[in-house]
Amino acid sequence: MKRTTVQGAKYMWLLPEEDKKQIADIASSYNLSFPIAQTLLNRGFTSRESIQEFLFSSYEKDVADPALMKDLQKAVERIEQALRNNEKILIFGDYDVDGITSSALMMISLLPLQAQVNFFLPHRVRDGYGISTKVVERAAESGYTVIITVDNGITAFEPALKAKECGIDLIITDHHRPHGHVPDAYAIVNPNQDDCTYPFKAFAGVGVAFKLISLLYQRLGKELPNKAYELLLLGTIADVVPLLGENRFWVRYGLHYVSKVESLSLKALKSNGKVDKVVISATDIGFSIAPQINALGRLEDPRKGVKFLIGSDAQEVKEVAQVLFELNEARKAIERSIFQDVVKQIESGIVNPERDNIIIASSRDWPPGVIGLVASRLVAAYGKPTILLHLTHDGIAKGSCRSIPEFNMFNALDASRDLLNQFGGHSLAAGLSLKIDNVSVLKERLSAMITKQLTPFDLSQKITLDAHVCLSDLNQKFMQDMRHLEPFGHANKSPLFYVHDVVLVQKPKLLKDVHLKCMIFADGVIKPVIFFNRPELYEQLIAHGQEPFSIAAEVSENNWNGRTSVELMGLDIRLN
Repeated sequence: MKRTTVQGAKYMWLLPEEDKKQIADIASSYNLSFPIAQTLLNRGFTSRESIQEFLFSSYEKDVADPALMKDLQKAVERIEQALRNNEKILIFGDYDVDGITSSALMMISLLPLQAQVNFFLPHRVRDGYGISTKVVERAAESGYTVIITVDNGITAFEPALKAKECGIDLIITDHHRPHGHVPDAYAIVNPNQDDCTYPFKAFAGVGVAFKLISLLYQRLGKELPNKAYELLLLGTIADVVPLLGENRFWVRYGLHYVSKVESLSLKALKSNGKVDKVVISATDIGFSIAPQINALGRLEDPRKGVKFLIGSDAQEVKEVAQVLFELNEARKAIERSIFQDVVKQIESGIVNPERDNIIIASSRDWPPGVIGLVASRLVAAYGKPTILLHLTHDGIAKGSCRSIPEFNMFNALDASRDLLNQFGGHSLAAGLSLKIDNVSVLKERLSAMITKQLTPFDLSQKITLDAHVCLSDLNQKFMQDMRHLEPFGHANKSPLFYVHDVVLVQKPKLLKDVHLKCMIFADGVIKPVIFFNRPELYEQLIAHGQEPFSIAAEVSENNWNGRTSVELMGLDIRLN
């Protein structure tokens, strides 16, 4: 079903379909507001069965037996043997939130079983990504007989051979796509292997680690530590995996759990992020809480992140939380600076996304830890696949890629592997390293691929509107109904609504010279709307005067001083 499109000020709008009979049927069957019913319909939930399945999660329906995951039973049996024989186990993680929460989950779950366990997280600059032969050799020297990777390892071909040589059983748990073949390890637990029969494939690394621990505890007849559900929640949201299926169930479960029990670390993170409410959302975690943990892995020793997450000493947790706050503020400043550097390169024509259909920029001065975040912002701003690279002194460019749904970056890098030293990731996000001399060739090749594979429509910046809404619809019942669609995140975004024929009540205001706030009127109702980082709309609306216009906006609830109000966050306008 092809949607009607219209051009907004910045984005092409894909308008919602309107089957009034079906919308009315869904609204009456589930006692939902019409815009929420229309959202379900436009997101493909057309049958009673699919709507029921989406709205109402359950353990029985959404969670599969962990033993279905390839090699998981073998891995758990080896861990049980290590527990019985007092063998030393090393957890090898990663420096992002997924890797840090995965490592913390393994530690918090294995320690109560009296495991002889320790963990190691690589430093982003000194050690780089993933397990290395050096780490395996050091583990062997220290008497470790089992290494378990979390959130990495699917490309650890040489470390796997070294582990065999050293008499170490290497258990790989990962969620990144394999590169055709897999390492020669004792066990490889990754649902994205072609021959893995586990029905759900979209876990973060922490989700795969959680399935391992779940089966271990199930076999031992024990209850998982409650903290495991909090760590699963944080890592899943932070790693921006689809919040559908089993991920959706566990995130809902975790949000319910943390509303009842608040750990020392979560309390500190909420305070830092100014999240002043008992019942938090996936959006609160994604925007205010997870970046703080990420900042530690990006700018300092990520081991502190694990100790902080599983810590029980209030003073120690408080001290690390303060460090996290300061690091996160520093990370934001660095991110803004890099973003402005790239914008200047685009404005001066050094980088030309219109001609090349891709943004590739590099610098020796950009810390590798934050360029992935900046790449995401550039994709949002310009609508083009983006690669940002940190240039090292030994002639290597290391970087992060972010893409658009229409262009599979993992496949594109796979087709260019002759130019690369290393790469890995997913269709929308990947990491890579290559010789600096190969960067211009890679740019030409990717640019040619994009031009060949994509149409001008594919490359236009688009937003999909889920439903029509009137200002008079926006009440507490509407917000209650919206909560049935949560948690919001990747593959289940907060709905974007089409509000048409509104007029300005008063002159709009520019806040901090970048955000536009205005009061709009329609259907006898006045509502505030704010457009973040859209200062160019100010002059457009001033010139438009009292004429009607349409907006594309998200709807949210604001709790302030005990009062609750329903507000609009505008994304774009269309002058009628």
